[in-house]
Amino acid sequence: MQDEILNHLAKVADLRVISRTSVKQYKSGVPRKLREVAKELGVAHVVEGSVQRAGDRVRVTAQLIDARTDTHLWAEHYDRELADVFRIQTEIAEQIVSQLQARLSPQEKAAIEERPTHDLAAYDLYLHARDLVDAIAFTAGGTENLVEATRLLDDAAARDPKFVLAYYHLARAHDIIYFLGLDHTPKRLALAEAAVQAALRLRPDSGEAHLAQAQHYYWGYRDYDRARSELAIARRALPNEPLALVLAGYIDRRQNRWDDSTHELEQALDLDPRNLFILQQLSFNYQYLRRYKEMAAILDRVVAITPGDVATRVQRAFVEFLWRGDLRPLHASIDAVVAKDPKAATPISDKWLFLALCERDSATAERALSTLATDGCKDEGIPFPRSWCEGMVARLRGDDAAARSAFTRAREEMERLVHEEPAYAEALCVLGMIDAMLAKKEEAIQEGRRAVELLPVSKDALNGARVAEYLAVIYATVGEKKRAIEQLSVITRRPSWISYGELRLHPYWEPLRGDSQFDQFVASLAPRPEKP
Repeated sequence: MQDEILNHLAKVADLRVISRTSVKQYKSGVPRKLREVAKELGVAHVVEGSVQRAGDRVRVTAQLIDARTDTHLWAEHYDRELADVFRIQTEIAEQIVSQLQARLSPQEKAAIEERPTHDLAAYDLYLHARDLVDAIAFTAGGTENLVEATRLLDDAAARDPKFVLAYYHLARAHDIIYFLGLDHTPKRLALAEAAVQAALRLRPDSGEAHLAQAQHYYWGYRDYDRARSELAIARRALPNEPLALVLAGYIDRRQNRWDDSTHELEQALDLDPRNLFILQQLSFNYQYLRRYKEMAAILDRVVAITPGDVATRVQRAFVEFLWRGDLRPLHASIDAVVAKDPKAATPISDKWLFLALCERDSATAERALSTLATDGCKDEGIPFPRSWCEGMVARLRGDDAAARSAFTRAREEMERLVHEEPAYAEALCVLGMIDAMLAKKEEAIQEGRRAVELLPVSKDALNGARVAEYLAVIYATVGEKKRAIEQLSVITRRPSWISYGELRLHPYWEPLRGDSQFDQFVASLAPRPEKP
């Protein structure tokens, strides 16, 4: 009920509506002062109410309150058949628009009055799936959640083949799976394309359909110009949709427009101030820009919103490693989680393994590896297989035979992927890293350089930078110190994942330590004393 009312209101350009992701955290039954809620969300008016279901009937109360004066502007009670629930939502939205004296265009009125589906069971499937897709920030098990979401949305669309919102989220889930390298195959891309086309065929004027098309051009093809064109159409129909602003921010940063990207993400956050995903993306921007103070502040906000979330607390501690090369906060944060409940370590297992590698602690690395999720070895879109992590741990404990065996398995997996998709730069980059560990020097260099050619920073300022960083690691691993340092000199002059902490402590860079030029690069990234 809450979601659909907000969705209706969000289509009115004359209103500023906070997204459901932030609003849903204010659960009913918990006493709160409306003025405080309004202040936290940055709004002047609040809609509150309740829903009760009794058999095939539903009772709804709703009221509109001016939070500045605690004045009740409007209230209504509805007692209808459950099948009439969408009509109730429309009536409430229209009353709110009227009470706030907002302009309502004929197109906006039609959008508000449209029912998302006539099948309540399909709608329930859709709501569950949407929550799974929305919950990918700071979480483990992303693959399982996204695949489950596609199953639920397929079921919803089967029940109601005209359910446009189901196709929109289905396309989004398939595109995310493809883009993150969880299943980077032509089949997955085709599934996303089919869902996009279904939405456009059913509702060619739908903002969600055009947003799905924009996301598909971006995630599926890195076609930024066509994505921007579709996004412009979507934003006219969805003036309060934060994901449209987020996508604009994505495109800007891929095109190395970091200030524009940060501005777009901050605007999205204005519409959805408690959205963990948007906060995460903004923290990524600050990490690439090496603006660790701002990154820490954003993550402090996330911790305040979800104080019990272990992944968030660990990510906040990780900033101190990136910024100052200080592993103590990360160590303390992870130790606290593991001591309380070792089974709770899965969401932080990647950071736990990272910490163990930096501390050269093979016993802890083994423990961390045992908790790693199926997709936990991937590195922000760079598809390292689990066997890569197994090889790194074996290498750390000095078991050369086990390391070679693990890296050989990893090579077989990545070689198949590269054979299927020769232009998949991220996979070719991983193959180069594996060959470097297997002492296949010429192959490793060739693969790493080819990956950089396929995905230069001019094409993708995020993954292109990652691929360039791994070429430097390849050079370092195979003994090409001069080339590694030359590559680093380029990377450290622009936004990238490379940090002071990583260069100082991660085993990737061990072959370069003690080299005067490398030490200069490390020193250039060291934190500067803060002004009093």
